[in-house]
Amino acid sequence: MRLLSILLFLGASLCHAQLPPYDQSPSVEAPYYRVRFEPTGDPGTLIFPVQYTVWIPPGVDQLRGVVVHQHGCGEGSCRSGQTGAFDLHWQALAKRHDCALLSPAYEQPDGADCQMWCDPRNGSGSAFQRALIQLGALAAHPELAVVPWALWGHSGGGHWAGGMTLLYPQRVVGAWLRSGVPLLEANPERPSIKAYQLSESALSVPMMCNLGTKEGVTVKDGRFSGVWPANQTFFQALRSRGALLGIAIDPLSSHDCGNQRYLAIPWLNDCLGARLPSRLGEALRSVSLDDAWLADPVGKEARVAVGVTENALAQGWLPNERLARLWEHYVRDAKVPDVTPPPAPTQIRLKGNQLHWQAEADLESGLAGFVIAVKGRELVRLPRDSKNRFGRPLFQGLQYSDTPSAPLVAMQWTDESLRGVSAADIRVIAINTVGLRSE
Repeated sequence: MRLLSILLFLGASLCHAQLPPYDQSPSVEAPYYRVRFEPTGDPGTLIFPVQYTVWIPPGVDQLRGVVVHQHGCGEGSCRSGQTGAFDLHWQALAKRHDCALLSPAYEQPDGADCQMWCDPRNGSGSAFQRALIQLGALAAHPELAVVPWALWGHSGGGHWAGGMTLLYPQRVVGAWLRSGVPLLEANPERPSIKAYQLSESALSVPMMCNLGTKEGVTVKDGRFSGVWPANQTFFQALRSRGALLGIAIDPLSSHDCGNQRYLAIPWLNDCLGARLPSRLGEALRSVSLDDAWLADPVGKEARVAVGVTENALAQGWLPNERLARLWEHYVRDAKVPDVTPPPAPTQIRLKGNQLHWQAEADLESGLAGFVIAVKGRELVRLPRDSKNRFGRPLFQGLQYSDTPSAPLVAMQWTDESLRGVSAADIRVIAINTVGLRSE
């Protein structure tokens, strides 16, 4: 496998032009920015090309952090990272806290060794920080190079996010590890995977291990059956030392991401709210333990942590009652509730038979679609045929690694019935993924 990686690197280094499927990224213009790095061949640097796309919330004066959405291993997952920064739901989280949203896309060929990027010590950690500097310069937000990180990662991206947390705990607001965790002890059967050292400062970073029940919890064999034992080992090693770490088991999914974003985004939202400093350059704030709750990693109920002493460190940590209640819903049926409607669409424009508009996603439940109404009569619901084999249907669609489908869907509708209609008579109504409608 290592020889294959070297041969693939040598082939890539001879040709600087992007090859399919990595030459199909959505085009970027402000508020999106992109940089791409070719491999240099220097020791300890990336052997794969990588591109980083960032979204900057329009109108933000100074960024307070960056939300990083990291795809998993394999050509399909790497390709899906190309649309990560365009996800309206993750943008809603970033905007809430004046943060950028960044999505890397490592150009890993099929069959190559994923460890060559998902272990940040193999060059991806330094490339990431180099990208922040260059993207900050492009976007006229140089503070992007020094702001804290909120990390989300899937599979190999979970290894990466966890590894970055262990290496740079002073920079990480919180880390959500979906179906992948870093290794804390050497594994003789996989010598290419290097173990990490666990520092005291890493114990104070909120982390959540999240995996599907079919990844070794209820389904004990198959390709992904080792995910649960790896999560158990990681959890026990950290939680036994008091780490702020929980486990959320998806009751429906396997290695796909399922409906995890409806717990991951509220959880990271709380981490950002609790930990981001009020001024640039100040240290991250410590998490208050006064409101903590505890939950059995394979259980369905959480309880307040105050007064619990017996087996407390065998329980998963949750930051507060609100997140504990959402966790309970998630681990029972993955149906995280929401009672707030989504934001109303804006910038409705009609030209001939073409209708265009803009909309932001609901922070809690994302964006499922739109209803177009003329003079109070509903004409159409978009998308017309909404499906998602991985979870709740989304307007932008959903790929395996929790990113929008490609090509990106536009907020527009073309129909002859719109000709001669006044724009003042048209209403565009947003619908979130629990069916609530905007104004």
